[in-house]
Parts: sequence; C-alpha cells; structure tokens
Amino acid sequence: MMNVLSDRINNLATSQTLAMAAKARELKAQGKDIISLSLGEPDFNTPDFIKEAAKQAIDDNYSAYTPVDGYAELKEAICRKFKRDNGLDYKPSQIVVSTGAKQSLYNIAQVMLNDGDEVILPAPYWVSYYEMIKLSGGVPVVVPTSVETDFKMTAEQLEKAITPKTKMMWFSSPCNPSGSVYSEAELTSLCEVLKKHDIYVVSDEIYEHINFSGGSFSIGAIPGMFDKTITVNGVAKAFAMTGWRIGYIGAPEFIAKACTKMQGQVTSGANSIAQRATIAAVDADPKVLGHMVEAFHSRRDLVINLMNDIPGFKNNIPEGAFYVFPDISYYFGKTLKGMTIHNADDFSMFLLEHANVATVTGDAFGNPDCIRISYATSEEQLKEALRRIKAAVTE
Repeated sequence: MMNVLSDRINNLATSQTLAMAAKARELKAQGKDIISLSLGEPDFNTPDFIKEAAKQAIDDNYSAYTPVDGYAELKEAICRKFKRDNGLDYKPSQIVVSTGAKQSLYNIAQVMLNDGDEVILPAPYWVSYYEMIKLSGGVPVVVPTSVETDFKMTAEQLEKAITPKTKMMWFSSPCNPSGSVYSEAELTSLCEVLKKHDIYVVSDEIYEHINFSGGSFSIGAIPGMFDKTITVNGVAKAFAMTGWRIGYIGAPEFIAKACTKMQGQVTSGANSIAQRATIAAVDADPKVLGHMVEAFHSRRDLVINLMNDIPGFKNNIPEGAFYVFPDISYYFGKTLKGMTIHNADDFSMFLLEHANVATVTGDAFGNPDCIRISYATSEEQLKEALRRIKAAVTE
C-alpha cells in the first residue's frame, strides 16, 4: 500500500516542549494535580497600552490583508527599536514581519539552505532549530557544551566544527533552554572565526529584555558582522504576547526579499490587529517591562536556591530568559521508586509520574544530561514543584 503521509513528515520529530505540555494538560484533565514547568510562556498579561492599541486598530478597521512583509509603519518602528536597543542600523527594506519568530526562523532555513549545507548549533539549542534545518535539507552540526562552561561554545570549539560545507551558525542569547548570555567579548571571539570562514549567523534574540546581566549584546553590532547576521526577534516573551504571533527579522536586503517571497506563498502577511499592537510594543521604552523582569529575576534566585538543596542537581546561574537547565546525570543508572533512570527522558517522565511535575528532557535541546525547568509561574507553584521534586528523589 502506498504511504499516504510523506517521508518529510514521517521523519520530522514532534516538538518535545509542546508534547510535554500536552501530556500535562491531559493528566490535569484526568484530575491529577500537575504543576507544569514545561512551556516557555510568561504568566503575565499583555500590557494594557498594547491591548489599547489593538482595540484602536479594530475601531480603525484594520481588517484587510496586510503587506506580506509587514505594515510599513511597523517596519519603521522595528528599525527604531533595533537602533535604540541593539545599535543595528536596518532599513525598512531589511525587515520582514512574520507570524511568530518561529516562522521567521523557518523562512530563513528555507531560503538559505541547500541539501547538505551544514549549520553549526551550539548545544543546548532551542528545540525547533534542529528540525527546521533538517526539513530544509541542511545538516545540523551539534557542538556540545556543559554546565561547567555555562553552556557556551568557545571559539576553539567553533573552529573545530567548521568544514567546507559549513554555511551558517544558529544560536540564541539569552539562551533557551539554559538562560546563558554571551558577553560582548565572548561574541567577538566567535566572530573572529566566523569572519575568517565567511559564515552567516542567525542570532535569536527573542529573550533580550529578560536579562539579569545588565543588558544583552547583538552579534550583528560587532564590526564586520552586520552583513553576515540575520537578527531574529519578536514580542512574545518580553511583552507577554505569545498568542499574538508576531516575530520579525533584520537581515541583508537580499535575504529579507527571499523571506518575503517564501512567506508570500505560505502565509502571506501576519495578522493586522497584532501588527498594529506590536507598533506600540516595540516603540515603548523597555523600562515598561521592569516589573516582569524583576519578578523573573526573583524567581530565578528562588529556584536556584531550592535546587541547591536537591541531591544530584548541578546548576549554572542563568543570566536571562526564564529557565534553569540542571545537569541531572547523577541519577543515570540509579533506580528511584522502582524506576531505573537511564537518561534525561526517563528522569523527566519519573518527575511527571512520581512528583506530578512536568519538565522537558534536555535531549530535545541537544543535551541528554539535563532537563529544562521553566520558572514562568508563581513563586508558590515553584516552591511546591521543587518540594515535590526533592521528595521524589530523596524519600
């Protein structure tokens, strides 16, 4: 019998973050008291001034199809934001607005990768990078890091990973899932290697404002990198707008045009009301986000302090985003409550079954020794979740 589904979809991995979130919802529906620390979504409401801009857009009848690459006013606002926050001097013709930063990333993979092109991924990496690259014919080349190096790739590691087929490097800073933030000096060191080999970079900066280190730095601002960098951003994380689905890129003009061409055949322009609301978001002083950033910082400290009391958890100190990524390899080969832990997948399932806490296996992010825990929830929930985890591994 002919296969009905394509090899393409059959070979595509399911998103582990979405899968664990769905499993947690399923167990909750069955009446189980599950605390979900699996999904990367702020627990704040979208700021009122952004909602007011959306309401005004409805009243002003922004209900027609939008330009494929975004409203001109939004692209101009994004240019102002890039200049103000990142020291990047883009023109509107270099901006493409998409239905979430995930689509922005997929567009890039589709328009830049040919079969066999290699893409360097410092691990841990965001779960969808790997599959997007594969789906576009590229070959992910994973460069492992560890908690001891703050989950950051060095210039020496980068140099060793490069081959004649290397075309790009993709990374995020602040990083999902580790919360690590590359310093200007660390990025400059990487750029010396990238420039020598003429490699393009995708810099995912979606978490830039959720940063406890005093500010993030854009790799595109390093001399010689602007024309080799595609900067990806959006409003989902910092502005608590995950459901509004607006992402964007700043890129060399020929890449921006290619992404617009691709998007024009797939989704066309992003939602009209969400785009008008995003103008208000990106034009706002980032200081308006201060209360959210302070809350995340406080939760980070709480989670790290509680984790330090759990045997076998090895942590770095995340400087951004809203995740911790503990190394739990201490438990590999051990038996807990009758369940033998072989890997991070097993440990994550153990916590779901015996602690009623949903996390995500680090294997989904390219690091099989870790699990990802999101602290985008209340301090009360975090205290209870960590209490349950400690009890599950010690009692």
